[in-house]
Amino acid sequence: MAGFGPRAARHGVLLAVALAAGVASAAGARPVAAGTAATARFGTAAVSNDARDTVDWVMQSRDNQALPFVVIDKVNAVVFAFDGAGVLRGTAPALLGLARGDDSVPGIGQRKLATITPAERTTPAGRFQASIGADFEQDILWIDYAAALSLHRVIAGRRVDDRAGRLASPTPGDNRISYGCVNVPARFYDGVIKPLFTGTVGIVYILPETRPLRSVFAITTASSAPDAVPH
Repeated sequence: MAGFGPRAARHGVLLAVALAAGVASAAGARPVAAGTAATARFGTAAVSNDARDTVDWVMQSRDNQALPFVVIDKVNAVVFAFDGAGVLRGTAPALLGLARGDDSVPGIGQRKLATITPAERTTPAGRFQASIGADFEQDILWIDYAAALSLHRVIAGRRVDDRAGRLASPTPGDNRISYGCVNVPARFYDGVIKPLFTGTVGIVYILPETRPLRSVFAITTASSAPDAVPH
């Protein structure tokens, strides 16, 4: 998590306005097969079936309400960012919560970091309305304000954590280190996330890792090919 300092009041304002208005690859994931509907969405980016199915569902159902959206694949530790029309604007590796799990501990957003045990450091799955806000001295993308869950530039942290090294590694196995927040490369945040979400809210879809995808999202279609990465 980025921290538990003052949060931006503008989060609620942007959300109300929007509702009233009515590229690194995923290590181990299989590239999209040519000729599928998702090819135009992902181009040459490697993508898991769950991520592909989620994006197809979002666009077919218009669940994003023409707002920019982000899909976070926890299994492969990768983030995909799309504009409101479903055009892929960028993809990057991500650092995620140390503990595997799809739920936040109740009340965790009100607790001090020092009291959060390793087993409680999860990145929850689900659909979230997100907007740019602030915490301490930097802007961040608030995913779940009450749970103090955000997406932000990778922090230095402790030297032993080597967060930058974990992001740069070719596999997702060492990307579990945060208190729950999603850390991404600064260039990806500044060049993709911030422009997409500045002046508007958007949707963040965090894919589950301990539950079936369709228990979290109302997806009615399925990929015909098996996933390249076991869940």
